Amino acid sequence: MTQQKENIQKQYFGRILDGRYSVALKKRVSEGIETLVACEKVAHRLIPYIAAWHEDRKIIWYEYAGREFCDLLDCSFKDLAESFRKSIIDQRIYRYTNRKKEVEERIITRDELRGGWRGLREEVKESGRVEAVYKVLISDNNTVWLKDQASIETFKEDNTCISIGFLTDVTKEMELKDLFQRIGYIDELTKLPRRSILDRILEVNIGNLQRGHIEDFVLILIDVDHFKLVNDRHGHLAGDHILATLADVMRSTTRKQDEIGRYGGEEFYGFTIGDINTGLKFAERLRKRVEKYSFTYKKEIIPITVSIGLVSATQVGKLESLTADQLIFMVDKSLYAAKQSGRNRVASVA
Repeated sequence: MTQQKENIQKQYFGRILDGRYSVALKKRVSEGIETLVACEKVAHRLIPYIAAWHEDRKIIWYEYAGREFCDLLDCSFKDLAESFRKSIIDQRIYRYTNRKKEVEERIITRDELRGGWRGLREEVKESGRVEAVYKVLISDNNTVWLKDQASIETFKEDNTCISIGFLTDVTKEMELKDLFQRIGYIDELTKLPRRSILDRILEVNIGNLQRGHIEDFVLILIDVDHFKLVNDRHGHLAGDHILATLADVMRSTTRKQDEIGRYGGEEFYGFTIGDINTGLKFAERLRKRVEKYSFTYKKEIIPITVSIGLVSATQVGKLESLTADQLIFMVDKSLYAAKQSGRNRVASVA
């Protein structure tokens, strides 16, 4: 027996390895623990775990969990499952809708979690994965947010399921999201950041560029083509529906380094780190995605396209004197060029 396996056995407080379970389940749990122990040594921001439950029973227990999990809840490994269960304030589940492939957020309260455990189990079992965020109360009445990402495996012979995954502390991100919603930085209709966020993004990244922390960034301005006709022909409720849907479509097209927000009216802004070629690829992805998407209102298809202008920071002029106003002036010119050249296209003016 290796030293690692001996150490794992000494720290093991689970049920499966020492219980009357199938060889296949024991082997999977044992292999999973060894893998997660190795991951914990190199991925310090992740809290690995293996949870298990019998399909016809309410109680969940842990076969393994990173030491940081116990430290966070100030409990022993034996008490971890109960401590975590008692500390949960709510759970937020994120899933993609089947039709539009958009992300939906569902908030489940502590009481709903207790009462609806069987239905929730069936949902994750059917999908084969967990994608959720827990709001958790810890000592001194502080709260943390833990993102849970895991895969679900079912062992029918044992009437048992296991969840193998990682928890990540996303407190800063979730608190910022809540703050934006409270102080009105999020647009009510589109659920996108408002223009005021763009001002801050430009301020921060102009500073990063001038200090040499990044090499370039791109500002994008997006305008819905002939949007007035949508309102005139179908009504303002249809127009609002189109804008909200458009926001979801564009949001689903962004990558980690991309930002999308509402500039005002039927105009949106985009931002990405990188040179003008990176920006052009981002803008073209947006344009094509919108063009191909079937926008509907009351079962009627409403064709929608967008014109996009963009400019990179290094195209504007001297970096030491670069301002947000200069970038906005140039991106406005780019958008005007896109509309003048026929709409439903991307344009960049140096």
